[in-house]
Amino acid sequence: MADPRHTPIQADVAVIGGGIIGLGIAHEARRLGRSVVLIDPAPASGATFAAAGMLAPVSELHYQEEDLLELMIESSRLWPSFVDRLHLGGAGSGYRTTPTLAVGADAADRRALADLRNVQLAAGLGVEPLALRDARNREPLLSPQISCAFDIPADHQVDPRKLAACILAGLANHSPDDASWVPGADDGFAVLSPARGVLRDGGRVTGVELESGVVVLAAETVVANGLGASHVSGLPEGLTLPVRPVYGDILRLRVPEKLRPLVTSTVRGMVRGVPVYIVPRDDGTVVIGATQREDRLSATSNAVSAGGVYQLLRDAQTLVPAVAELELLEATARARPGTPDNAPLLGRVSGPHGDVDGLVIATGFFRHGVLLTPVAARIVGELINGSKDPRWAPFLPDRFAGNASVPQVLTPAAHAPTKETA
Repeated sequence: MADPRHTPIQADVAVIGGGIIGLGIAHEARRLGRSVVLIDPAPASGATFAAAGMLAPVSELHYQEEDLLELMIESSRLWPSFVDRLHLGGAGSGYRTTPTLAVGADAADRRALADLRNVQLAAGLGVEPLALRDARNREPLLSPQISCAFDIPADHQVDPRKLAACILAGLANHSPDDASWVPGADDGFAVLSPARGVLRDGGRVTGVELESGVVVLAAETVVANGLGASHVSGLPEGLTLPVRPVYGDILRLRVPEKLRPLVTSTVRGMVRGVPVYIVPRDDGTVVIGATQREDRLSATSNAVSAGGVYQLLRDAQTLVPAVAELELLEATARARPGTPDNAPLLGRVSGPHGDVDGLVIATGFFRHGVLLTPVAARIVGELINGSKDPRWAPFLPDRFAGNASVPQVLTPAAHAPTKETA
C-alpha cells in the first residue's frame, strides 16, 4: 500500500524507464501537449550509456525478421524530423548522415557479405559494391588486406549519450507557470525513484506506485524500463513479458591528432566470420563494438569480458591497423532486453473487454533501441491520442501471453552475421 502521508504526483503521462526509448516517448508526449513524468533513478545509464548509436536498418537486416525490417525502415525515415524537433540539430545530438562502409577481412568474409547483400537487395535495400581502391580512397587507414567493401548510404549514426542529454534538457526546459510542469517532480518532470508497480482501478491502469511509497497518478502509463518491465507489479493477469539480458562489451578510444580522422564513416566489418564495427564521434574518439553474450559474468556488476575486449581490439586492428595507436578510454558492458523473436513488445495490452485502458508497453528493443526510438515514440503518441496503426500488430506486447511454450530464441547462426549493441 502507498503511504497516505505522501501527496500524489499527478500528470497526464507517466513513463517508467529513462533509457533512450522512454526518453523518446516522454519527448513525444510533451510535444503532443501532455504533462509528463519520467520515472527512473538514473536516466540514460543502462543500455543507452553503452550504445554505439548506429541507425542501420540495412546492415541490421536479419533472416526471418521481415516485420521488424519494416519497423526499422520506418524509424530510419523518421530520424531527421525527430532530431529537428529537439531544436538542437545534428551537432547537439551527434546525428550524422554519413554512409556506412561494410568490409570483409578474408575470402570467407567476402562470401558472407555478398550473400547478405543478396538478401538485402531482395528486400529492396540499397547496398553497392565498392572497388577496394575506392574504399581506401574514402577511408585511407583501412588495411590494404581487406577482401571486399560495400557502400550502404542509408545507414547513419547518432551519439546516444548526446541524444539523451538533449532530450533531458528539452524536458527540463519549462517553468512552474507552464501547463507541462508537474508539481512534486524534479524540474517539473523527473521522478528519481524506481517504480514498484502500476496502480489499477478495476480494469484500468491509473498510474504508478514508487518504491519510495509515493504515488504517481496518470491518465496513461507507459512501461518502458527494459529488463525491469517484467518485474513491474500490477500488470494484467496472464501478460508475459519475456525479456532476457543480452550483454555487449563496447570500447571507446581517443584518436591522436596525427591520425584524425581515423575513419570518416561507420565501418562495419566481418573478420573471420565475427562482426566488429568502428564508429567515429565528433570529439575525436571512436567506438568499437560489440560482443554479444548471454552469460553470468555481468549479472550483478556490468562486468566487462576480458576476452571480449581482446576480440574487439584484435578484429578492429585487422580492418584498421592504426587502432593499435589509439588511447583506450573506456570499456563498458551493459545488458539489452532481448525477446524470443528479437522484436520489441510495443503497444496496448488486450483484456477480456478490449484493450486495457491507461497502459502501454514499450520494451524488448534488444539491439535496435536507438534506431527504433522515433517510431516507438510516434506509435505510443498515436495510442495516447486514441489511434493505432495496424501495421505494427506483430509487435503487440501480449503476443506471448498464454503460450504453452515461448517461441525459440533466434540464435546468431540463424542470423545474418551481425552482433552489436545498437
